[in-house]
Amino acid sequence: MYRTIQYVLLFLVAAALQIFLFNNLSLSAYLNPLVYVVFIALLPMECSPLAMLLNGVAMGVAMDWTMGAAGVNTIATVFIAFIRIHLLNFVCGKENVHDGGVPSSRRLGDKNFLKYLTLVVLIHNAIFFYMEALSWSHALLTLLRLCTSAAVGVLFCWLIAQLFTNRLSLRI
Repeated sequence: MYRTIQYVLLFLVAAALQIFLFNNLSLSAYLNPLVYVVFIALLPMECSPLAMLLNGVAMGVAMDWTMGAAGVNTIATVFIAFIRIHLLNFVCGKENVHDGGVPSSRRLGDKNFLKYLTLVVLIHNAIFFYMEALSWSHALLTLLRLCTSAAVGVLFCWLIAQLFTNRLSLRI
């Protein structure tokens, strides 16, 4: 994997931001942005499926351990790690994915990168919030929580992605 030190730092920064900042925000009961998923979204496109799943497990277990969520983060993060290559193929086409590199707005274009990040965050949040609720009786409230958290989460994930990929070369 390219740039191992940068990805270890991204893992630590994403986890620290989630643990110390976003988990402690008490703005609303309907706002819980989950920004740690940006780590999975920014892994190189040529990352092997096994490495992708192991990174998903590592981030999910770290978040479950700190949040006391009993596996919900791990399930959502591993699922995102599993389907990430398909999301990239869907958004920007197989030919761009096989070229490799780090998903970024410079690499994929602003519109495609925003679509990709939105899909990653929405799917992750949908799995997380509906598994956390474990009931369809409050499906509309969970949907409201999903939409507000995803909107804020996409914004912060995009900002983190811009900071992380700003100094990387276009290829890597």
